[in-house]
Amino acid sequence: MIDSFVQFVLNAVHDMGYAGIVIMMTLESSFVPFPSEVVVPPAGYLAAQGKMNIYLVVLSGITGSIIGALVNYYLAVFMGRALLVKYGRYLFMPVERLDKMESYFKVHGEITTFVGRLIPAVRQYISFPAGLARMSMPKFIFFTSLGAGIWVVILAILGYFVGNNIELIKSNLHPITIITLCVLTVIVILYVIWHRKRRKNVSA
Repeated sequence: MIDSFVQFVLNAVHDMGYAGIVIMMTLESSFVPFPSEVVVPPAGYLAAQGKMNIYLVVLSGITGSIIGALVNYYLAVFMGRALLVKYGRYLFMPVERLDKMESYFKVHGEITTFVGRLIPAVRQYISFPAGLARMSMPKFIFFTSLGAGIWVVILAILGYFVGNNIELIKSNLHPITIITLCVLTVIVILYVIWHRKRRKNVSA
């Protein structure tokens, strides 16, 4: 079943080209549960065969990720707060907690967006709090591109060297994900230290 789906994606990417990558990564980056692991690696595999350009594969993947993230961002801007204010208490998100989340994101939105784009099961939804907090659009696009770009590059290189074997991709992706999470942990720790020192300097 999985092999058939991967073959379908491979054929779709081959037929639609870079536009297919953009469309599928837009779906993956929005609220549609569409795994990027079966989109970018097949494109990387086609690049290894000389049928696509690896740089355009990466650019297309990042472009789709940004478009999908913007969909979630604007959903939160135009619908999110009103819905959460009305129904948030049923989702353990009362107005007070919503206000705290927005305040947090206004201060730490950049690092949160960047880190969130690299965490499985979080990357698709990190744009919602950014939209709720009305995060600066240039900053949102930049840090989304940075985080998504790293993930797309990893997947593209994996597909380029491993091929379109989904099981082999998953087995290689697991240790890469662990390493990425460890690196992110270090980045967050360094950010916390920097932020505390900055606050002390400002208050001094």
